[in-house]
Amino acid sequence: MAQLTGALEAAFNDQVTLELEASLVYRQLAIEMDMLDLPGMASWFRAQADEEVVHANRFIDHMTDRDAHPRIQAVPAVAATAGTVQEAFEASLAHEQKVSESIRNLYRLAQQEGDIDALPLLNSFIDEQLEEEATVSELIGKIRLIGDDGPGLLKLDEQLGARQSGGTEAAE
Repeated sequence: MAQLTGALEAAFNDQVTLELEASLVYRQLAIEMDMLDLPGMASWFRAQADEEVVHANRFIDHMTDRDAHPRIQAVPAVAATAGTVQEAFEASLAHEQKVSESIRNLYRLAQQEGDIDALPLLNSFIDEQLEEEATVSELIGKIRLIGDDGPGLLKLDEQLGARQSGGTEAAE
C-alpha cells in the first residue's frame, strides 16, 4: 500500500478526533437517559459510544498500516445534553450527520489525491453511516408516535436495552 499524502494524513487524524468526539457525545446521552431512569436507552447509547471508538481504531489501524502517524488531538467538550428522549435521539442524529459529511469529504479528498487504497475503508464507513442515520431516524419516528405514553417509552427502552455492545476493539 502507498503512504498517505500529508493532506490525507491530517484529514484522517481529524476523523479520528471526530469519532472520539462522537463516542463522548454518546456517553453523555447515555448519562442523560440514566437520569431519566431509562436504562435500556442508556445501554443503547453506551453501545453506540463503544462503536465510535471502534471506528476511531479502524482509522488508526489504516494509518499505521500505511506508515502514517496517527495523532490523538484535543477532543472538544461535549455540548450535547437532552432533557427528553426525543432531544437525545435528535442530538444523536445531528452528530451522525456531521460524521457522515466528514467521511464524504474524506472520500472526495482521497479521490482528488488518487488514493485508491483509502477508498474501500471510506466506502465501508459511508455504508455504515447511511445505516446509522436510518436507524436513528426510525427511532425518532417511533418516539414521536409514542409521545408522552409512559408504557410505550418503557417498551422502547426495553427493546433498546436488548442490544449488546461489541466492545471497542476494531475487528481483525
